[in-house]
Amino acid sequence: MKQDTKVITNRRSFLISSAAAAGLVLYPETLLFGQAASASPTSPATASQTPSANAGTSKPRPDPLKPELVKEFVVAAHGDLEKTKSLLAETPSLLNATWDWGGGDFEMAIGGAGHMGRRDIALFLIGQGGRFDLFVATMLGRLDVVKPMLTAFPYLAESKGPHGIPLMVHAQKGGQEAAEVMAFLEGLKLRQAVIGNGY
Repeated sequence: MKQDTKVITNRRSFLISSAAAAGLVLYPETLLFGQAASASPTSPATASQTPSANAGTSKPRPDPLKPELVKEFVVAAHGDLEKTKSLLAETPSLLNATWDWGGGDFEMAIGGAGHMGRRDIALFLIGQGGRFDLFVATMLGRLDVVKPMLTAFPYLAESKGPHGIPLMVHAQKGGQEAAEVMAFLEGLKLRQAVIGNGY
């Protein structure tokens, strides 16, 4: 009976300790509560430790973009440079907006330009500060970007872009400017086939 009491006590201690540790991990501000009250309001440590201290001075977040506007922008960037420029001039926050075509098929305007081979639109969006990825770099023929990425992460060669479009198609859409990237991708595919066959 004495051993059963010891086991229960150990379990109870374990559960209490675990709950306390979880509370500190999930709610660390409870530890800082006493410190924040004693620190001076101008202290940089206080500002970084208590996000609510700056909450009243930060600007409120803008409303989400209208979905139909995001879709219009993404569709325009598939082939209409002037409309892309016009929509972006009217609503600059569209630059990196993403449209969901359904089933996890997300696409930014620059992704549409990428798989359509619209170098002009892609370069315009990059020039505005747009994010670009491996697929757009492939279409643009940027071997200096594509090669190190695929060397570091070889399985990215099999990843799919918007609408499930592979890297090789992006390279093909890039035309002559992407010929070196296409040759690199073909060589990479050949090396993977040789390794896969145990040669």
